Amino acid sequence: MTSRNTADLKFSIEVITLSVSDVERALRFYVDQVGFALDVDYAPNESFRVVQLTPPGSACSIQIGKGLTNAAAGLVRNIFLVVTDLEATRNHLLEARVEVGEIIHKIPIDAWDGSFAPGLDPARRDYASFARFSDPDGNTWLLQERGYHKS
Repeated sequence: MTSRNTADLKFSIEVITLSVSDVERALRFYVDQVGFALDVDYAPNESFRVVQLTPPGSACSIQIGKGLTNAAAGLVRNIFLVVTDLEATRNHLLEARVEVGEIIHKIPIDAWDGSFAPGLDPARRDYASFARFSDPDGNTWLLQERGYHKS
């Protein structure tokens, strides 16, 4: 058996498959409301369809469709969408009729014990502020702020 140093390897997550109950409804939600780009919509027959969607600025896409997975719809939890301005992103999604939860931030500020307080992290530190939303099937997303710079 050959051993290889993992520093020489490169791993890249490029696609996450989400099971949905209604492909058209999910497609409209992700494109029209959330703002993902439609990359592929391919259906060579009635039993298979792959729809690939990419969040703006992301190197990782999601796939929804028919015949992709036998998992029940809505089981995926806490897919992180990292954004540079959580407040602006949340407002944009609310205007697009996406039900987004209130913004919360981790406490204590310099530790991580799983506790949260309402609102943005007072210092807008990376990885400290969050807001949740779900797709129509209940797959959940967690918006997380990183790289905020006041203009």
